[in-house]
Amino acid sequence: MLRREFLAVRNRLTADDVREAAEALAGRALGLPELARARTVAGYVSVGSEPGTLALLDALCARGVRVLLPALLPDNDLDWGAYTGEGSLARVQHGGKMALFEPTGERLGPDAVAGADVVLLPGLAVDARGMRLGRGGGSYDRVLARLEGAGAHPALVVLLYDSEVVERVPSEAHDRPVHAVVTPSGVRRFHSGA
Repeated sequence: MLRREFLAVRNRLTADDVREAAEALAGRALGLPELARARTVAGYVSVGSEPGTLALLDALCARGVRVLLPALLPDNDLDWGAYTGEGSLARVQHGGKMALFEPTGERLGPDAVAGADVVLLPGLAVDARGMRLGRGGGSYDRVLARLEGAGAHPALVVLLYDSEVVERVPSEAHDRPVHAVVTPSGVRRFHSGA
C-alpha cells in the first residue's frame, strides 16, 4: 500500500535528518507571501519522523501571527486551540493511534479553522495536480469540507520531504487540491487562487 511505503521511508530518517529538514522547511515556508500576509494560520505539531513544524510555528508566533493547532476529537474530527509556544502543548494519547501534541488552552470549536488565512496540512505525498495523500483518517478531509461549506478560501499548503512530491497519488471525487507544497529544497505551486 502506498501509505506504508511513504511511512517506511520516513521511518528510516535519523533525528539529524528530521531536524535539518525542519530548519530548511521553516526557512522555505516563511518566505511564502501567503504566510507573510497571514494574520491567522492553522497548523499542526509534527510527530515522529513527519517533516518538523515547531520551528515554523514558533517563527510565526514571533511575527505576531495567531497560530491555531488541532485537537483530535473521538470521531476523528478536529477542534482547534491557540498555540503560544511549546509550553502551551500537551502530549495526548488517542487510544491505539499515535500520541499527538495538542494545545492545552481553550477549545475554539471545529469551525475556528474557517478564520485562517493559511492552513498547513500534514500529508504523506502530493502529486503533480496538487492532490494530497493523507494518513487515511479523514480528519483533514472534514476540515477542507468545512472550509468550503463556510465559503472560506485560505491558502492550502502541505509540508513534505522532497521525495514525497510524486507524479500521481490516488484521489477521490471529494478530494481538494492544495495550492502549494513546501519541501526542504523549495516551493511548488499547483494553481492560482492562493
